[in-house]
Amino acid sequence: MIEPALVFVENLAFVSALRNSTLAYPLINAGHILGVALLIGGIVPLDLRLLGLWRRYPVMVFVDVLRVTSAFGLGLAVVCGSLLFATAAVDYAGSMLFRVKMVVVLLGVSNALLLARVLKRRDIRSLPMGASMPLPLRAGALMSLVFWMSALTLGRLLGYF
Repeated sequence: MIEPALVFVENLAFVSALRNSTLAYPLINAGHILGVALLIGGIVPLDLRLLGLWRRYPVMVFVDVLRVTSAFGLGLAVVCGSLLFATAAVDYAGSMLFRVKMVVVLLGVSNALLLARVLKRRDIRSLPMGASMPLPLRAGALMSLVFWMSALTLGRLLGYF
């Protein structure tokens, strides 16, 4: 039932043009990689700070800057990734690696939204410099690292299997 829709997407004129382009496809792929780099590059330092590294720096400095970087990266990765998906939608939808990657990305985004809510509820600004983060934040940061590193690994494996 979904396969005809995926074939329809693959056969759209702009998707066919993208798939056959010697310039556009690599640029979209580079955009996806840049988005992933911004996403992971923002999330990892923030998670590591929540886990206890760089305690002499206020956590909110990390949150304020890296949240925006990560959100922009996620948006870019989703837009470019959707275009890449469209070029071989039937194959990607049939790939267990791709489906697991999408579940892991959704778990990562859900975890990030939950962490953001916990950060808003708790008065992190009042913690003394060098204090450990509350357990829910540390647990969320650890889960975040697992989710995003898994998504990154699964995405790379898609190119080979």
